[in-house]
Amino acid sequence: MEDRKPFEIQYVRSQFPALSQYVYNKPLVYFDNAATTQKPLVVIDRLKLWYELENSNIHRGVHYLSQQGTIAFETARKTVAAFLNAKETHEIIFTKGTTDSINLLASSLGRLLVNEGDSVLVTGMEHHSNFVPWQQLCLEKKANLLVAAITDSGEVDLEDYKSLLEKRPKIVSITHISNVLGTINPIEEMIRLAHEYNIPVVIDGAQSVAHQKIDVQALNCDFFAFSGHKLYAPMGVGVLYGKEKWLNAMPPYQFGGEMVNQVSIKETLFNDLPFKFEAGTPNVGAVLGLESAIHFIEMTGIEQIGLHEEQLLHYALEKLKEIDQIRFIGHPKKQAGVISFLIGNIHPFDAGMIIDKLGIAIRTGHHCAQPVMERYGIPGTMRASFAAYNTFEEIDIFVAAVKKAALMLS
Repeated sequence: MEDRKPFEIQYVRSQFPALSQYVYNKPLVYFDNAATTQKPLVVIDRLKLWYELENSNIHRGVHYLSQQGTIAFETARKTVAAFLNAKETHEIIFTKGTTDSINLLASSLGRLLVNEGDSVLVTGMEHHSNFVPWQQLCLEKKANLLVAAITDSGEVDLEDYKSLLEKRPKIVSITHISNVLGTINPIEEMIRLAHEYNIPVVIDGAQSVAHQKIDVQALNCDFFAFSGHKLYAPMGVGVLYGKEKWLNAMPPYQFGGEMVNQVSIKETLFNDLPFKFEAGTPNVGAVLGLESAIHFIEMTGIEQIGLHEEQLLHYALEKLKEIDQIRFIGHPKKQAGVISFLIGNIHPFDAGMIIDKLGIAIRTGHHCAQPVMERYGIPGTMRASFAAYNTFEEIDIFVAAVKKAALMLS
């Protein structure tokens, strides 16, 4: 791997071809990074190389391409394990993304631990991907879904969380950073509190892994899930980290090729970790793209990325405050580079359409977090979210567009 380069915003931007395009005859300003990030050249080139010269089915062949593909795939697993500081490489399970990872847990961990009358604990700020799987598990098992309240400022009510832990839920599953509010939850404390009752904790890291250093051993979480496409990697690939003791105890999620050791007419013996949870042919190209994205983040510097995004956040908040009737949804003490807002009673879709015509990509709607919208009594929000390649100049363009939309729709 090359030596780390200084964080120079123009160099970083030059690595992302999508940022040089025009939409509606205006330079693209891309502020929809909480939904998905753009992809750097190293990721695009890695995918191209795989499909041009290396394509093969891994783990099962004795021929050269299969063997080389298997080595590349398993090297990528080691890269991810080091990135998260997992204790063991086989604690890294490749999935389709955060949603797939949490569905795996709801099925396998849920089957292992949850019975009629038991409960599972989440918070009121979860993305649907970390809410609906647990809700459906509880409905199937005739168990209870406990939901920790969120405050007016957009933070988990820790007193309510503590009181719900006293009900001894079988599983706790919480988001690290809210995709709507930008809230950075105190997961270290929340994990510690749950472990006082010996409750395993799942962390939805979809919104955190590209913005701050993750050390799963220091966090002491039992599971950590994230999606590749939110940290500059391809779509269709994600990671589930799990402590070895839990992964060994859990039954398989899906059945088929690769996850088996021996199959007879009467019975099947399942494979060892991590393959027990990786049925079927994996998305090898995307996994190798994920590895390249991690190398890109490491060369750029995760701490430098986080500091840059924090500066963008504070600058954008101050500029947006200049707009009459601006309403920020949530104002947590610790906030990542995500801003959800409304302008008076203007519907977010209406304002969002005007902002789009001015060349700016933001997200409007409920952001797959309808319980959050219900908590604040709103149909949805406009959301701007930042990444390593965004600039202060783009924020100025964005704020001018918001002001124009406010003027046109007032």
